[in-house]
Amino acid sequence: MSVKILGKSKGFYDTFERRPGINKEQTHYCPGCGHGILHKLIAEAVVDFGVAENLIFISPVGCSVFSFYYFNAGNFQAAHGRAPAVATGVKRAKPESIVISYQGDGDLAAIGGNEILHAANRGEAITVFFVNNAIYGMTGGQMAPTTLIGQKTTTTPYGRTLQNEGYPIRMAEIISSLESPVYVERVMLADTRSINAARKAVRKGIKNQIENKGFSFVEVLSTCPTGWKMTPPQSQEWIKSTLSETFPLGVYKDISDQVEPLDLSQNFAPSERIPKLIGLEQDKLDYDIATMKIAKEIDQEIRISGFGGQGVLTLGVWLSEIGMREDLNVSWIPSYGPEMRGGTANCHVKLSRTSIGSPLVTHPSILIAMNRPSLEKFEEDVIEGGAIIWDNSLIDIEPTRKDIKNIPVPATEIANELGNTRISNVVILGVLAGFSDFLDPLVVQRVLPLIFKKKHLLEINLKAFQKGLELGRELLA
Repeated sequence: MSVKILGKSKGFYDTFERRPGINKEQTHYCPGCGHGILHKLIAEAVVDFGVAENLIFISPVGCSVFSFYYFNAGNFQAAHGRAPAVATGVKRAKPESIVISYQGDGDLAAIGGNEILHAANRGEAITVFFVNNAIYGMTGGQMAPTTLIGQKTTTTPYGRTLQNEGYPIRMAEIISSLESPVYVERVMLADTRSINAARKAVRKGIKNQIENKGFSFVEVLSTCPTGWKMTPPQSQEWIKSTLSETFPLGVYKDISDQVEPLDLSQNFAPSERIPKLIGLEQDKLDYDIATMKIAKEIDQEIRISGFGGQGVLTLGVWLSEIGMREDLNVSWIPSYGPEMRGGTANCHVKLSRTSIGSPLVTHPSILIAMNRPSLEKFEEDVIEGGAIIWDNSLIDIEPTRKDIKNIPVPATEIANELGNTRISNVVILGVLAGFSDFLDPLVVQRVLPLIFKKKHLLEINLKAFQKGLELGRELLA
């Protein structure tokens, strides 16, 4: 005799070990919250379809951010509103995966409005679950883009008004007006009947992705008893009597049976195409990686800072380019003001033989300061035993730290003697190559002709690099 055992879906962890605190058996959601119901519908669907092992959840800011506590799946945390962009990258990199972007109304319809529109317009092969409870539930009950006219929140204590805040935004209607989405439906979680309808919509959205049909969007009207200051039964009745009047239920678009499965191999760059895409293939260098004179273990975090126009960001790009050609993992991110010249600028560079988790450099192993404000601002961030390279042609003070290497370099003075102060960043590049164990001078010299195509620029920059290289070797000695 067969026995059917009812229990937690295998799409969830048996115990929620990722959740902080003592209780590892329960979720953190408020009593009556719709997130738990929607979680259950998704977990059941991926298990029933046999794709739980391939599931990747994209969790942005909001109540949905803690889905990684519960789902036995891969997970990416995304910045507020950026889940569709992250989901796009994940799906293109791993097209065999089932990628779900799980977002609330404050996240998707407010700060993430641009992200969701463009992902939908491109027809990305992802499934988006949009939880609409007409409020910012996690951060204190503020007005959301979906808050109803007259609805009171912490930021609209007298109720949302048409004159001041405008109409609530209807995302299902907006998404369905685009050509690329294949499936758009709005459902609610208010009673057994509506939950069964939501279950079908969830399964439809996931099945479309399994069949490579394209972009699916399921909007879910969900309860927020705490934010609405209601009991769970009252919140369910409010969805049926009020929320669904402003956001009518139904299928807004479904062409999934009319479209052919997408060829996802065209949506991402196979590894064999990457060298050509980033310009390495046509400029092959005649050296063997194994013969390069760099350390076996490299883990450098470098911050370069100065005024705009000093080549601060460009120096970071060069280091990243050289690092790639040394077969290192690299990252580079810039930070600069709106000024074309004269404003402050800095960039973060990481060079490593191991995977790089984040491109942000909080505590650099090397600080390159090309003006006094940069030295004063970032000196204390350098790790103990790290190094500060500073242009003492322009900076009239010295670092105060005694637990780091202080390396003064008259970069601007040397560049001026060569005839162009704008090449001071190349002087510093030479110094780095001279005293460090993570840049091979031979590789740098062979990369420079690929950067400076014009003969006169190449000649003066090679001279600047050589001057810096000699100075760096003197420092090493």
